[in-house]
Amino acid sequence: MHKLEIKNLNIETGDKKVADGISIAINSGEIHILMGPNGSGKSSLLNGIFGHPKYKITGGKIILDGKDITELSTDKKAKAGLFLSMQNVPEIAGVSILQFLHRAYRSISGKEISIIDFNKTLGEKISSLGIGKEILRRNVNTGFSGGEKKIGELVQLAALSPKFAFLDEIDSGVDVDSMSKLFKGIEELKKEGTGFLLITHYTNILKKITPDFVHVMKNGKIVKSGGHELVSEIEEKGFN
Repeated sequence: MHKLEIKNLNIETGDKKVADGISIAINSGEIHILMGPNGSGKSSLLNGIFGHPKYKITGGKIILDGKDITELSTDKKAKAGLFLSMQNVPEIAGVSILQFLHRAYRSISGKEISIIDFNKTLGEKISSLGIGKEILRRNVNTGFSGGEKKIGELVQLAALSPKFAFLDEIDSGVDVDSMSKLFKGIEELKKEGTGFLLITHYTNILKKITPDFVHVMKNGKIVKSGGHELVSEIEEKGFN
């Protein structure tokens, strides 16, 4: 059982405070959803947590399994078990998803595995999620549709099995078929122990997945937290 604690976190970019006293605790196998209107600071929070150079943590801590990882570099946070799926993922021409993930897996896990064995294991895993193995031969995000990019992120999740995954606007610009695969994959990884923080400003996501906790963010602060029942309140009254 793993635990990630975001404790009273303050984040600034330039001279603007974009996260003000954010506290969220996530356990293995839990799904948390962070909602709020555009510009409320949701993506800025993730940028700060993962060490984007334009975002600075000015207070608070990030604790993973009792260890302070606040000041770790982005790659060391990944090796510690954190995963970030961004809104706008980069394209890497000339590098297949299989090659990319084989290298990432070896770097993060410290385990040696041949690319042939890795291809077999990962291929079986994504097939169980309804994802065709042919995606592993494609270049990373090159020429991908919005839905395919999100499926590519799910393939990365399946390969790396992080302790905690942060998925930013995972439901944005995704077709119905891709959406079903995404949430099937999230549910399967939840069963394996991955904890999730899903970022969105659409309540529709809650028709596809049942979270353990819902948090509402406005103006850089979490203004409400609760269970799935909080969704009905949001649908009725908005984020007010």
